[in-house]
Amino acid sequence: MTLDFVFLGAVAFFAGMVDAVVGGGGLIQIPALLSHFPQVAIPTLFGTNKLSSIAGTGAALWRYARAVSIPWKVVLPAALAALGGAWVGAAVVAWLPREAMRPLVVVLMLAVAIYTFRRKDFGHAITRELLPADRWKAVAFGAVIGFYDGFFGPGTGSFLMFGFVRLFGMDFLQASASAKLVNVATNISAIGFFASHGPLLWTVGLVMAACNLAGAHLGTWLALHKGAGFVRKAFLVVVAVLICKLVWEMARELVPGGL
Repeated sequence: MTLDFVFLGAVAFFAGMVDAVVGGGGLIQIPALLSHFPQVAIPTLFGTNKLSSIAGTGAALWRYARAVSIPWKVVLPAALAALGGAWVGAAVVAWLPREAMRPLVVVLMLAVAIYTFRRKDFGHAITRELLPADRWKAVAFGAVIGFYDGFFGPGTGSFLMFGFVRLFGMDFLQASASAKLVNVATNISAIGFFASHGPLLWTVGLVMAACNLAGAHLGTWLALHKGAGFVRKAFLVVVAVLICKLVWEMARELVPGGL
C-alpha cells in the first residue's frame, strides 16, 4: 500500500504541476487511477480525481491572484455559470452517450491548435479592455464549458484558456489564472455530484491532493517566472497530447480486438 501511495503521489505531483501551467492534469491522473483500481466504479474514480485536482487548482489560483491581474468582473460570472453547468452536464451523462463527443472534440482541438500555432502573437499580450456586455458573454461561456466538463471533461482547461484569450483579449498568463477559478467551480460541482452518487476513495484522494498541491506550487512558479510565451508553448503541447489520446481511443474502438 505504501508503494501505491508513492506512485499515485508522484503522478498527482506531476499532474498538479502541468495543470497549474496550462491545464490537462486529468490526462495524467485519470489513466493512473483507472489502471491502479480496475475494479472500482468509474464515478468513484472520477470523483477521487476531482478531489485531488481541486487542491492544486485552488493553490494555483491563490498564487496567480497575488501576482496576476484577474478580470474578476468576467471571470466570476463565468465561474458561477460553470458551477451549474457542470452539475447539469454530469447529470446528463446517464442519458447521452459520451463516446459521441470524441470526434467533435478532436475537430475542435485541431482548430484550436492550428489557430494558436499560426497566430504567433496570440495570447502574448492583453489586446483589449473589457466591456459591460462581456459579463453576459462570460456567463454563456462559463455555462457551456461547465456543461462540457461535467459531461465529458478532456480538454476543459485548454478550452477555457483559448476562450479567455480569444473572446476577452487576455494574454495566456492571465487566461491561465482565470481558468483556475472556473476549474475550482466545476471541480466543486463534480465532487458534489459524484459524492452524492457513490463513495469516493477519500484516503487516496487526500494523499493525492497534498501532492497535487505541491506540484501546483512549482507549476505556478514556472508560469509566473517564464511568462505568457512559455504558457503558450505548454498549451500547444498539452493540446497535441490530448488530440493524440482521443484519436488513439477512437482507433482502438474501430479496430476489432483493439490495438
